[in-house]
Amino acid sequence: MLNRLQESDIKLLRVFYAVASCNGFTAAEPVLRMQRPNISAAIKKLEERLDLVLCHRGRGGFQMTKEGEVVFQETKRIFNAFDNFVFNLKSLHDDYSGHITLVIMSSLPLNVLDAVSKAVKSTMKKFDDIHVNIQTRLYNEVEHVALSGECHLVLSTYDMVKPESVTFHPVEVACEGRLYCAPSHPLAKYGANLPADVRIEDYPAIGISGMSSANYIQDERRMSIQTFSDSYDACLAAIMTGEYVGLLPDYMIDFQARDLGLVAVGGDYFKFSHELFVMNGKNTRLNPVLRHCIKEITYFVQQAFKK
Repeated sequence: MLNRLQESDIKLLRVFYAVASCNGFTAAEPVLRMQRPNISAAIKKLEERLDLVLCHRGRGGFQMTKEGEVVFQETKRIFNAFDNFVFNLKSLHDDYSGHITLVIMSSLPLNVLDAVSKAVKSTMKKFDDIHVNIQTRLYNEVEHVALSGECHLVLSTYDMVKPESVTFHPVEVACEGRLYCAPSHPLAKYGANLPADVRIEDYPAIGISGMSSANYIQDERRMSIQTFSDSYDACLAAIMTGEYVGLLPDYMIDFQARDLGLVAVGGDYFKFSHELFVMNGKNTRLNPVLRHCIKEITYFVQQAFKK
């Protein structure tokens, strides 16, 4: 069992990281510039060092074990931290080269993703030797990754009290949404308006972990949260059972769930609006590369919402 990380372990972890990222030994060969027997030997040695089975390989194809998934996620976190350290160190010498990591909240609309791609392209064009790692995280993880040093920048909505340890750069764009139910739900007949004698608190609802406003509607009125999801996508699936009501952004209905027949309960009565921010931890040094990236993300996202 591994008690202390050695330089040789780092090399073995890089091999495993490449194999897991490429979802197979053969696909990892050109990335690692290693032949399959050498890759297999490295994975076997790592498994012996960790005293764990990381993956299954054979006629059934490549498949990671549960332990392998955990090691992969931890390895990704370590290597992101390494890349960030090198990038920040170079920045102290005005050497703007290396990798920056941008985390995007999952479930953001396609026009935002398109805006991010344009911002990344602009940044890479201005700074020749910059490469951008783009990752996604659930809403309840974005604050942690901004603080932990796992990434340089985070693009996410945010509706909680802003911690002093995180810097928020307003994009000046809001993602709006409403309270939705399935067409089979009893409240579906109240799509235009909600009668005064109908109490929304009497109907089971699904909330989103970490999102405070997912539990409240119309100021201090509280929904009857019976279960939680970890994203808007999971919330949508629960609403479609016809058992729950829940808050969803309008862009999901417009682009992903247009044909599902979801009903906005009471129309605009339970409308919400979440501001979009670029975030970074206070310990992240905002050099010209990151400042340019923030500026470009802000510009292209604003342009996307004007269309």
